[in-house]
Amino acid sequence: MENNITLEEIQNFKGKYPKQLWYLFLVEMWERFCFYGMRGVLAFFMVDQLGLLEGKANLQYGAIQAFVYAFTFIGGIFADKILGFKKSLLFGGIVMILGNLLIAASPHDFFYYGITLSIIGTGFFKPNVSSMVGELYHESDGRRDAGYGLFYAGINIGGMLGGAIPIYLGKNYSWSLCFLSAAIVMIIGVITFVLTKKHLAPIGNSPLENHEPKKRNLYEILVYVGSFVVIPLVYIMVIDSDFTEYFMYTMAIVALGYFAYELIMLKDGKQQRKLLAAFVFIFGYFMFMAISEQSGGSLSLFAKDNLSNKMLFFHIDPNVVNNSINSLYVVIFSPLVGLLWIFMAKRKIEPNTVIKFGLSFVLLAAGFFIFYTARFFVNADGLSSLDVFALGYLVYTLGELCIGPIGMSVITKLSPKRLFGMMMGLWFLSSAFGQFAAGKLGAEISDANTGTTLMSKLIAYTDGYYQLALYSLIAGVVLIVATPLIRRLMQEVK
Repeated sequence: MENNITLEEIQNFKGKYPKQLWYLFLVEMWERFCFYGMRGVLAFFMVDQLGLLEGKANLQYGAIQAFVYAFTFIGGIFADKILGFKKSLLFGGIVMILGNLLIAASPHDFFYYGITLSIIGTGFFKPNVSSMVGELYHESDGRRDAGYGLFYAGINIGGMLGGAIPIYLGKNYSWSLCFLSAAIVMIIGVITFVLTKKHLAPIGNSPLENHEPKKRNLYEILVYVGSFVVIPLVYIMVIDSDFTEYFMYTMAIVALGYFAYELIMLKDGKQQRKLLAAFVFIFGYFMFMAISEQSGGSLSLFAKDNLSNKMLFFHIDPNVVNNSINSLYVVIFSPLVGLLWIFMAKRKIEPNTVIKFGLSFVLLAAGFFIFYTARFFVNADGLSSLDVFALGYLVYTLGELCIGPIGMSVITKLSPKRLFGMMMGLWFLSSAFGQFAAGKLGAEISDANTGTTLMSKLIAYTDGYYQLALYSLIAGVVLIVATPLIRRLMQEVK
C-alpha cells in the first residue's frame, strides 16, 4: 500500500510533522554519529598517535573536512541527474561503512585509506537526506521551517553521542574500537533506511526511472565505478594538504561556473533573483563555517592540553566536552529557539531570515570572545576553566541555531525543485571552503605559539580566538546592514 502513495498524499499530511520526517532524521542521526565521531578524533589522533605537529594537523584536518563537504556537491549533482536521492544515499552509506571498518582494522596503517573512502561515501550520503526533507512539504507550506528545526535537533542527538563515545573509546580503550563504533552505527543507519524507504514512495527516486533500463543502469554503473576510480587521486590529495588548495580552487571555478549556467538556463527573472538570494546565504554560511569550525581543529587541541577536567561539580574529559557539548546544546535549545520564533511571529516582531543570519555572527563573535577570556581563568596547574569553555560553546551554539536549521530550509524555498540537489550540494560545498579556511586559520593560531609551555600555547590560542571574534562581528554587522537589498532578491520568500 505504501508503495502506491503519491507525493501529494505525503505533502497533505495532518498535524505538525509528516511521519517520513521521523524516518529520515533517524537515518541522518546515525550518519551524524559517524561524522561527528570522526571529526572529533581527527586532529587529536593525528597529533597524539601519528605524531603530526599541531599546525600541520590543523591543515590536514581542514583538508579532510573540505574534501568531505566538497564531495557532497559532486554527490548532489549525481543524485539530481542520475542516481536519485535514495540510491545515492544507500551507496554512500555502504562506502562510509567500508572506510570505517578499514581504519578499525589497523588505525595507524590504514587511517588515510579509510578516510578517503569516508570522504567519497559522505559525499553521496550527506546532501540527500536534507533534500528529501524539503520534498515532504509543498513550496508554500509554512510548516517547513518547523520540520527542519525538528530534523536539525533530532540528528544532533547522533552528533552528541558521536562526539563523546568514539574519542572516549580511543583514549581509554583502543583506537580500533573508536573507529569500529562509527562503522556499527552507520550499519544501523543504512538498515533503517532500507526498512523505511518505501514510505517515501516517489521522493528520491532516480530522475532516469522513465528511461530505458539498460541505459539507466549503464549511467548508474559508471557513477559507481568512477567513484572508486578516483580513490587514488583523493588519497594523494588527503595526505598532502598542498594539493588541497589546487583542488579547492578548481572546485570553486567549476561550482561557480555550473551555478552560473543553471542560473542563465532558468530564463525566468523572478527565479533568477531568488537563486541569487540563495547564493548570498550560501556565501554567508561559508564565512560562518570558516570561523566556527575550529571545534574539530584548534579547539580540540586547546581542549587536549589547556583545560582542566572539572566542569561544575564533576570531572569529565575536556575533549568529550569539546566534541559533544555543541550537539547537546542544540538538542536542548533548538526547540526553545523555535518556540521563541513562534512567540515573536505571533506578535509580528520575528526577525527575518537575513537578520537571523546576521545575529548568528554576532553570537558567534560573543562565543569566541568568551573562549578568549579563558586566559583569565587559569588554575594552579596552569589549566584554564572548563566551565568558561562550556559557556563559550553555549553562546556559539545559540548563534548556530540562528543559521543552521533555517539555512537548509531557506535554500529549498528559494530553489526550483529540479535544482534541490545541486543547491544543497552548494550549501555543503560552501561548508567545504569554510572547513578549508578554518584549517588555515587554525594552523595560523597554532604557528603563533613560538614557545614550548602550556601557557605560551594558551596565550597564542586565545589571541587567535579574539581575532576570530572580531571577524565574526564585522560579518554580522555587514549582513544586517545589507538586509533590505537581500530581501528584495528573496521576493515573497520570508
